[in-house]
Amino acid sequence: MDSSLWPAFAQLWHWAPALLRGMTANIGISLLAMALGTAAGLAVGALSLAPQTALRTGAHWWVQAFRNAPVLVLIYFTTYVFPFEIGPAAWRLPFPDWLKVTLGLALPASAGVAEIFRGAMQSIPAAQWEAARSIALARAQILRWVILPQCLRRMLPPWMNLYAGITMSTSLASLVGVHDLVDTAQIASNTVARTDFTVLVYFTLLALFFAYCYPIARATRALEKRHART
Repeated sequence: MDSSLWPAFAQLWHWAPALLRGMTANIGISLLAMALGTAAGLAVGALSLAPQTALRTGAHWWVQAFRNAPVLVLIYFTTYVFPFEIGPAAWRLPFPDWLKVTLGLALPASAGVAEIFRGAMQSIPAAQWEAARSIALARAQILRWVILPQCLRRMLPPWMNLYAGITMSTSLASLVGVHDLVDTAQIASNTVARTDFTVLVYFTLLALFFAYCYPIARATRALEKRHART
């Protein structure tokens, strides 16, 4: 290794703890966004299968609106439309930017989960419903013991793929002032002010996202192959 690069690697070692803390911020945002998006998406997905036309129409437009909106636009929307504080006048609570970004990412996640859930439900053959009714199972029992276990297995691979995408989208959080991995890398680059260090720190940023998301992609493919064999 060229000895002139040693100062850059020494600086990277110095900044490594801060970069790792920034990565934990991205992971935390992605996990919370996916949890909120999954809860909302399951509800919207169930409404998309409701017999009432109004409920199906509302669910359809929710999915279309948030699946086709740019993630960055949603992040800007939740950041600058939502207030900086919430609650009654006497008990104002801060509404931090990282939480607004989380909500901005939860919106497309909810649309994706809704489509995943709807597709999984519709992929179950109608004969299974009829067979379950023939042994006198109630609708709730059919859903709990027959339909939902199969849906969960079919939903897991695309859900994991969606989560990987949400994790990568957390890199946009730095654009609205959230102190995450990208923001930390920018601060480090500006502080050290060396071209070789800037290149090195952004390669490290890329490697950290790759190290987190690639195993998810591999696990997704493994689950898809397992599902194809069963």
